[in-house]
Amino acid sequence: MDATVVGPAAAGPTGSEAPEANRISHPLRPGRWLAAGVTALVLVWLGWTVAINPNLHWDIVADYQFDRVILDGLWVTVQLTVASMVIGVVLGVVVALMQVSDSRILRTGAMAYVWFFRGTPLLVQLIFWFNIALIFPEIGLGVPFGGPKLITWETNTLVTGFVAALLGLSINEGAYMSEIVRAGLRAVDPGQQEAAAALGMSRTKIMKRVVLPQAMRIIVPPTGNQFISMLKTTSLVSVIAGADLLTVAQRLYLTNFEVIALLIVASIWYLVLTTVASAGQYYLERRFSRGFGTTVPGTLRGRIARNLRFSGSAR
Repeated sequence: MDATVVGPAAAGPTGSEAPEANRISHPLRPGRWLAAGVTALVLVWLGWTVAINPNLHWDIVADYQFDRVILDGLWVTVQLTVASMVIGVVLGVVVALMQVSDSRILRTGAMAYVWFFRGTPLLVQLIFWFNIALIFPEIGLGVPFGGPKLITWETNTLVTGFVAALLGLSINEGAYMSEIVRAGLRAVDPGQQEAAAALGMSRTKIMKRVVLPQAMRIIVPPTGNQFISMLKTTSLVSVIAGADLLTVAQRLYLTNFEVIALLIVASIWYLVLTTVASAGQYYLERRFSRGFGTTVPGTLRGRIARNLRFSGSAR
């Protein structure tokens, strides 16, 4: 009887003896290499052209990049972005809960809010809030329907450029966030809510402990995109003298006529803020994607590159 071969020899030929059919072939793709070479050449040429262009005044860019006035405007932009997003998210959650309510009055009010603030341009809303004193010269607290007022304020004193920008951005953002939150709530399996109700949980407790934790993994990615979009959208408040980054850059180039250089300064800071926000969004998505069998979309570098693209959504 022949001896049975046991061990590595039984596994067949290895190394150089492996059959050609088992080897993975990587066919040459000359078209891809040609496209990559042309793209690299164009990028190098474009970067070189921009770097040596004397009309861009890179010395002015370097002088103003960390100027105190620019940094003050940058801080206002950060404040507007964070505050508007916080208020917008709170409004969005409230309006989304109204939309899924059993009350027809609440649903109608929520639909009217979303319809109006998503249907009118954000720029128009900002100008409206800045000129609200033309409609209400005074704002006060008192008895409604023509009753006496307990305390009043002059609207022009109360609604400054910053306050008008905050009102416009946050209320408009609330309309968009309500749709994002509503979609996240609708995505949760209704059977889980029925099971929780069968266990005796109240509607509020079901929403807090069952629905919202699962909806967060759907809500977080578009919310991160909204935050990054808000960073760039704050530049619209320059039309109402909101003292943001673009506003102070405009004030500077109106005095020294270095228009392009100061726009480059502002653009660099917007790129820095967007990059930092993109990194935060990436890690936040990873946190909320755990345990759901989902894949975190792309890499950190890919996420940053995607968020640096121009946002074509006109509000």
